[in-house]
Amino acid sequence: QVQLVESGGGLVQAGGSLRLSCAASGKIFSINDMGWYRQAPGKQRELVAIITSVGSTNYADSVKGRFTISRDNAKNTVYLQMNVLKPEDTAVYYCNAEVQTGWAARPYDYWGQGTQVTVSS
Repeated sequence: QVQLVESGGGLVQAGGSLRLSCAASGKIFSINDMGWYRQAPGKQRELVAIITSVGSTNYADSVKGRFTISRDNAKNTVYLQMNVLKPEDTAVYYCNAEVQTGWAARPYDYWGQGTQVTVSS
């Protein structure tokens, strides 16, 4: 089994910053893509940012220039640095990782439990 544990959410004023972390643990052979998604009340879950195993990144247009995704492969951890936060960034943020549990195993998507980010105006 694989577990993803997020941390770093909270309440911040508009214009402020937060850093989210997500550590993967358990039976891990390799991790392919890692990413952050978010879901605001009454809305569908959406991709925020994604990073490949070699460090290529992709961002939602709404966060480009404000958010930075990074990862530490030695620690099986992905980060999301969020700057110049806006009230519309308020959501539950979920970590995602595509994990292989063995050399011949099919990659499978795992999710964290979510961490609340609230930006006040």
